[in-house]
Amino acid sequence: MTKDKSVKVIYQHGPSGFVFFTAFVGAFVYFLRDAHHFGDFLFAFIEAIVWPGIALYHALRLLGA
Repeated sequence: MTKDKSVKVIYQHGPSGFVFFTAFVGAFVYFLRDAHHFGDFLFAFIEAIVWPGIALYHALRLLGA
């Protein structure tokens, strides 16, 4: 007995994913410009990942939320 196996592929969030990826690359390049050592490179990568959360925190803080 064989069962027909099918795979469901969902294509969602493509455009927004591209925007977030582009923002990540831009932030990484921005933070990378002052990096001279591997530790600076790693720190720039981490900063590029977390900067949207920090920006949102400060924006909400300014709004009094």
